[in-house]
Amino acid sequence: MKIIRSLSRIIIGLVFMFSGTVKAIDPLGSVYKFHDYFQAFNINFLKNLSLPLAVILCTIEFLAGFSVLTGFRQKTGIQAVMLLMLIFTPLTFILALTNPVSDCGCFGDAIHLTNWQTFWKNVILLAAVIILYGGIKQAKQQLKVSSEWIIVSVAAILFILFTVFNLRYLPVIDFLPYQTGIRIADKMVIPEGAPADIYETTFIYEKEGNRKEFTLSNYPANDTSWKFIDQKSVLVTKGYTPPIHDFNITGPDGEELTQKVLTNHGYTLLMISKKLEEAGNKKLQEGFELGMYCMSNGIDFLILTASGSEESARYGNGLLFCSTDETTLKTMMRSNPGYILLKDGIIVDKWSYAGCPDKQWFGNIIKQSSDR
Repeated sequence: MKIIRSLSRIIIGLVFMFSGTVKAIDPLGSVYKFHDYFQAFNINFLKNLSLPLAVILCTIEFLAGFSVLTGFRQKTGIQAVMLLMLIFTPLTFILALTNPVSDCGCFGDAIHLTNWQTFWKNVILLAAVIILYGGIKQAKQQLKVSSEWIIVSVAAILFILFTVFNLRYLPVIDFLPYQTGIRIADKMVIPEGAPADIYETTFIYEKEGNRKEFTLSNYPANDTSWKFIDQKSVLVTKGYTPPIHDFNITGPDGEELTQKVLTNHGYTLLMISKKLEEAGNKKLQEGFELGMYCMSNGIDFLILTASGSEESARYGNGLLFCSTDETTLKTMMRSNPGYILLKDGIIVDKWSYAGCPDKQWFGNIIKQSSDR
């Protein structure tokens, strides 16, 4: 039994620390996931709590796993993971049954699980937690109580600072498709022979006031006594979806600019702002000034936003405001605003508003490029 408890302690400690860490790497990803759940359950009035909830959740997960694994305040850690599992196991069962959001986000964007996979994962973890909880009296104190609390507190402070760093700049590990070094067009390709979506089509016919559903194999094609009413298609098997499948840039006049951007042999700087009205005037003005500098020094500059044309027209500064889907922008950039530098359709680098280089840096890359 001692071996089983030790194995359970290691598994629970590592899983909870991993879960907390990947959420801390991409805190805005957790914020967007909270938004999805609040919308699905019609509780959008809680939307403003998404960020603090995201930080609190990942911190509790990490510290609970840290305590269980290291033995510092281990009893408290075991009690914390037990409480979390008692909350999330039935919750994930409800999510598996209703499927309001396809991916629970329990491991951020590092590992995607379906709701049923998440539920069964939690069942296994709950069994391990029960084993730990059954032997909680045998958990030994490593140091003095005050010393252990100091260690846990320091771990909490460092972890929160790490989360804030990733929030202010960009995730230290990018789990999303728009990673530095990739050619966007390559991630949009569907490989030859890749499975396609499979749908089941049902036809609804009516005869003498009675309606009946038919399939493609048995619908009354030559029987005129049946009257066609409607048809419906249901997705049976999901086919292959390329990592980047919704990248589209539309100019202010409705012009399709996607291919122009992806095939430009020079530098293109994209300023990403999912909602201009949420970015803050100071951040936007700094971006606009950078854009003016880039355009006057041979770097194409586009502002990608999901804000409407009326909001974009407010600024009237001569820059090119383009429309892109909001979900795509959230995937491209975990900052509002943020910047992506392209060359030959390849992502050279990307920055948040706080980490973007100054104008001189962009001037230097143009000079270096022209000197070659």
